[in-house]
Amino acid sequence: MELTSFSDTSISLLAPAVAIILAVITRKVLWSLGAGIVTGALLLTGLNPLITLQRIFDGFVDVFWDGGLNLSNIYILLFLVVLGIITSLISISGGAKAFGEWARKRVKTRQGSQVLTVFLGIIIFIDDYFNSLAVGSISKPLTDRHRVSRAKLAYLIDSTAAPICVIMPISSWGAYIIALIGTIMATHGLSDGSPVFSFLSMVPMNLYAVFALAMVMCTAAMDLNVGPMAKHENAALAGKLFDTSKGNPPGAPQLEEDEHGRVSDLVSPIVVLVISTLTAMIWTGASALTENKLAFSVLGAFENTDVTLSLISGGLIGLVYAVIRLLNRKIDGAIWQKAIVEGSKSMLPAIYILIFAWVLTGIIGQLETGKYLASLVSGNISPSYLPVILFIVSGIMAFATGTSWGTFGIMLPIAGDMAAAADIAMMLPMLASVLAGAVFGDHCSPISDTTILSSTGASCHHMDHVNTQLPYALSIAVVSMIGYLGMGIAESFTVGFVAALIAFLVLIAVFKRMALKSCEVKAQSGQLVE
Repeated sequence: MELTSFSDTSISLLAPAVAIILAVITRKVLWSLGAGIVTGALLLTGLNPLITLQRIFDGFVDVFWDGGLNLSNIYILLFLVVLGIITSLISISGGAKAFGEWARKRVKTRQGSQVLTVFLGIIIFIDDYFNSLAVGSISKPLTDRHRVSRAKLAYLIDSTAAPICVIMPISSWGAYIIALIGTIMATHGLSDGSPVFSFLSMVPMNLYAVFALAMVMCTAAMDLNVGPMAKHENAALAGKLFDTSKGNPPGAPQLEEDEHGRVSDLVSPIVVLVISTLTAMIWTGASALTENKLAFSVLGAFENTDVTLSLISGGLIGLVYAVIRLLNRKIDGAIWQKAIVEGSKSMLPAIYILIFAWVLTGIIGQLETGKYLASLVSGNISPSYLPVILFIVSGIMAFATGTSWGTFGIMLPIAGDMAAAADIAMMLPMLASVLAGAVFGDHCSPISDTTILSSTGASCHHMDHVNTQLPYALSIAVVSMIGYLGMGIAESFTVGFVAALIAFLVLIAVFKRMALKSCEVKAQSGQLVE
């Protein structure tokens, strides 16, 4: 099927724009994604309705079959189902209830429950998908008890997952980025330092990731609620966990819980899941190294790992472990069946959205939206402004395409070429600005799979999560832009970082004042619940 190319025109932005705008306006994510798919397919096929239907059908087929079984996507969908079942089994074991009682005696405040969530997000840095779902499962009983809104929980999860993964070398993200950096360095003949050393040098230059983590820590510790988040938090304090959502979001089913549950019933399956996934990542990476006759190293294993195979392998081991723990309990067969069925069903909304998002991402790729956005960077631009420009363009690209990794793959080589042509000393800051911009755009995008899974992990209405996270993400983006301007103009990382730090401290002061003012208004109107 011959498709029209739009790599040199802004029309390539139409499909993602339709999906994003409709999602924001209607809050109907599936319908909005579907509209974006139809729009993109019509453009690709020259508005031919019959060929458009064929293109849409092919897009859905490609999710599962792309010259062979698309195991990567299938494993992710299976992992979601497995995690839903594990969550249900933990529920009927009484583990969630026991953890809630244990935490109630030790975590006395709303801030404490939020800080614990952030802490869990930081230590589970293996993969953003796994982070979002695992942290949500662990934290939800505790944050619910302290009346923290599901929108706030989704923000704490999402703004921890991608930022920590993108700065950790031993993670699926880190390995992927290090591999790209190695190629870029070899292309431009840079032999000073290894790709790993370059990656570690870029960590403090990744201003969005650094200050997004700082912001989520401050928000949790100080309970900073601004914009739409304040409305959701006040509703949660009044006992409405789902706030203004149109219909309750998908979440853990209501199941009969064992009265003899223990904290270990919740913690140990998650620990087994983490250890199994980590082991599987090293094992699949080591297998790839052996196949290519390369020496084993932990970092090399992570660089060559099969992330999705590792996720489903770790998930199945965690599921078997959860089942074994329950076999010695006197649990009725009907409860087992209900847990499996309801656990699987609880993940269906996320699965539907992911499939539609993947189809749209494929169509966006054929529209060559990324290439068009990348072309906007080229031209006679002063090297001083390149870091901030690359940050903005990468952010727009990730927002429009819903993928950080796709943005990395397109923009990092471009940033490397531009740095080599303009000022080789700015290579690392420019590469770091691409990483930062991609995570920022991913955080803001309703069609991002990480955003979708964060909503799922928190059992939060998807658009509630997008709308409440936006003020925080945009604010940190402004902080990052100030830093990259300083970095480029002064040609100094220190100057840029200090400028961003000052802007961040001012932002925290403003947010704190806004949060206090919101509390005062609620108290005066009698709406604040103690």
